Amino acid sequence: MTHQAPARGDAAGSTDGRTPWALREHAFLGDGERGALVSPRGEIVWLCAPRWDSEAVFSRLIGGAGQYVVCPEDDWHAAGGSYEDGTLIRVSRWVTTDAVIECRDALALPAAPGRLVLLRRVRAERAPAGGTGVRVLLDARPGFGSTRMSTPRRETGESGTGRPGTVWTSSGGGLRLRWTGVPEAEPGDDDSLRAALTLRAGERRDLVLEIGPDEAGDSADLLDPRRLWEETERHWHRSVPDCSGLLAPRDARQAYAVLAGLTSSAGGMAAAATTSLPEHAGEGRNYDYRYAWLRDQCYAGIAVAAHGPHPLLERTVGFVTARVLEAGDALRPAYTVTGAHVPAERSLRLRGYPGGSDRVGNHAGSQFQLDTYGEVLQLYAAAAGHGHLDDPEARRAAQTAVNAVEHNWQRPEAGLWELEDRWWTHSRLSVVTGLRALAGHLPDKEARRPRELADAVLAETRRRCLRPDGVWARAADDGTLDAALLLPLARGALPQDDPSTARFLAAVEEELSEDGFVYRFRHDERPLADAEGAFLLCGFMMALAARHQGDMTAAVRWFERSRSAYGPPGLYAEEFDVVQRQLRGNLPQAFVHALLLENAVRLAR
Repeated sequence: MTHQAPARGDAAGSTDGRTPWALREHAFLGDGERGALVSPRGEIVWLCAPRWDSEAVFSRLIGGAGQYVVCPEDDWHAAGGSYEDGTLIRVSRWVTTDAVIECRDALALPAAPGRLVLLRRVRAERAPAGGTGVRVLLDARPGFGSTRMSTPRRETGESGTGRPGTVWTSSGGGLRLRWTGVPEAEPGDDDSLRAALTLRAGERRDLVLEIGPDEAGDSADLLDPRRLWEETERHWHRSVPDCSGLLAPRDARQAYAVLAGLTSSAGGMAAAATTSLPEHAGEGRNYDYRYAWLRDQCYAGIAVAAHGPHPLLERTVGFVTARVLEAGDALRPAYTVTGAHVPAERSLRLRGYPGGSDRVGNHAGSQFQLDTYGEVLQLYAAAAGHGHLDDPEARRAAQTAVNAVEHNWQRPEAGLWELEDRWWTHSRLSVVTGLRALAGHLPDKEARRPRELADAVLAETRRRCLRPDGVWARAADDGTLDAALLLPLARGALPQDDPSTARFLAAVEEELSEDGFVYRFRHDERPLADAEGAFLLCGFMMALAARHQGDMTAAVRWFERSRSAYGPPGLYAEEFDVVQRQLRGNLPQAFVHALLLENAVRLAR
């Protein structure tokens, strides 16, 4: 039997009465099928189950009920931690007055699409003679906190270790939960499970949480922590390549791990793990990014292709190819990670993260954005160097994209970042870049058509969107700047010596940069930092554009400045508040990690 949780306001109340952490403090766990956010206090404050776009079972991040806590009993502690190199295995570390406690967290790999396993290994590195206390709380609330799980039942099983053990089970909201490692837990009046552990120096405890469909059967060995940890470690070591020859190798490896942790076995890459986190408090710019934007995924594929023929590239090309062949001229900018349509936006009965909202779904799923075809063509050109264009399906998809550009390039469309339908400059320069890049990998006879089409699109775009001062305007009817144009200019939309490129870079530096960071465009007459955060993607674009112009000193300067805009776990959000040094928007933002990786590869050369 399930119970309805309290209405708005009550559902968001925390068990300890503490306020939310700043976004920059949260770590991310991902297995490709779903992701979790962990606070410095050891709380899993966000986790959708069983998939990225499912309803959350832990939604405290946006004001819902549900959390999973492992932390010191002693509130007087300093929190820290780090990722194990090249993985999304996170080790939180707490130093109390007389003890040091670590908790190693990961979503188990290889992942199953319908079933998640969350591993938590808590250990006392140092403790007084009588041991140190650890507080544990499990309170799963499906449906973004709207549904209470059934009263937990204590069952006895082997838990895969060959020894009798306690397995706690509960169900609700179509999901079934199993939890091992805490036999002394006690159910609370709210059907949560709580325990107070005492660990002596060197002692550890393994907690394994499984969440899957309610009809799933039992399999005791699936909860064996030793086997699960070993498989997870092996999977990460196989999945993330060596980046020792790149600029900022540790950050590059971490960026690759984030991209891998966001990419489903079905091929789609979630743009971010979260929804509704504010880009700027009270401005209404809060979106659900738990879907696969083809543009973002192409950025990731291009970055990976620049480094090598890694498995992530193959999954990206496969997912994009399937979407292009299915849709043709009607390609959507965003899909679920399995290729389904994105639902329309709706609001939940939650208070939202401070300054944000409680929005799920995304209107971009029904838009037409021309630049998506340009990024798709650039992906195929990048993947051609690793033999992917030899595949007949990919070749046919590339031709389909060329046809779609030919049929649609003159029509107004939504453009980058889901704006209103207009004649956006970025969209046209993106398809010019893609057409030319693809043509460079085709036989002369086949290359003629995309080259001629690129020339036609560029000529009309130059006529309509190049200002009298030789600087590219944001749109045919808007003479302001849009820093998004940096990327097609960096990737060869124009000849390297075209004077408009240097003029545009100088204009962006003068009008859209501050303290070494780059903003997208001006929203109004307010100072840049008052209107929104710096757009980290554009900072990394600026680095690539400076490199394209041959100014390596400037390129490295823009790269390093943008690379500095992360929180303690080393993750990037969409925007960065330059004044307050805070992250803004959903976390972790895949396209920022993708452009960091691409810069690390290209600048190392």
